[in-house]
Amino acid sequence: MAEVICLCNEVLDVDLREYLDEHPIDSIDDLREQASICNKCMQCQDLVEGEIYLARVRRQRAAGQF
Repeated sequence: MAEVICLCNEVLDVDLREYLDEHPIDSIDDLREQASICNKCMQCQDLVEGEIYLARVRRQRAAGQF
């Protein structure tokens, strides 16, 4: 079941994961620059940064780096 990860923009965790898997985002600043997913409210920063980290790990595994 999908959960809202960003309250301000009503971004669902599954939508964020899908976006991160399709785009090489390495930081929350990159996410702010490339998508209107984060507007610096800071309420969900820990959750979003966690998802960015997990997406980076998934990309590295897919590339055979792990």
